[in-house]
Amino acid sequence: MIVTLFRSRLRPGAQQEYGVMAARMSELAKNIPGYIAHKGFVAEDGERVTIVEFESEEALREWRIHPEHATAKRRGIERFFGEYRVQICTVVRDRSWAVEGGQGAARDDQHDVMRQGSDAPSND
Repeated sequence: MIVTLFRSRLRPGAQQEYGVMAARMSELAKNIPGYIAHKGFVAEDGERVTIVEFESEEALREWRIHPEHATAKRRGIERFFGEYRVQICTVVRDRSWAVEGGQGAARDDQHDVMRQGSDAPSND
């Protein structure tokens, strides 16, 4: 799995127009083959963070080069963002736990990704 972290701060007065564009990009991303999920957060200090998950680098590439997304990226630089940072990450380990159904039954899932040149998953 590939995770993209998109961190940004909007320019003053850009919120309304940015919101329209962000909603469109959200819908567009969902239609990319290999898209898994995304969520966005806004910190108290105004920093915005969007986490996007794709199944593979190829899926991320399709998103990156999509013509409408490319146009939105240019508009973001020109009109919306005071600053931004993009980090592309490969998931090495994926571990989760949740109480299912509120009945006290628990699920503990762990998925290790083999590291290149390694015979076994890491134990850390």
